[in-house]
Amino acid sequence: MHLDLDIHNYYEKLVVEYLNQEPSYSEYNADFIADICCLALSHLPARYIRHEIDMAFYLSSKQRGEMTNEVKIAIVQARDYILNNPATEQS
Repeated sequence: MHLDLDIHNYYEKLVVEYLNQEPSYSEYNADFIADICCLALSHLPARYIRHEIDMAFYLSSKQRGEMTNEVKIAIVQARDYILNNPATEQS
């Protein structure tokens, strides 16, 4: 078993799905999107799975909706934080 390949956080999939479905995020470059993903995922709970099919059996549509809403909120907050707190270059 390769844990780094076999186990992943289900929220990662939801974050990527949301960003791919929202046209407003297409204006940002890949580095900015990666920063949004990292910050958003840091504020979401971990939900580790081995197989996507596991979630189909154990997640109700209500739970899926709640998770999707959590993702949206985390992404918007991450984007706003990054836009309002630009990194400063250190010399």
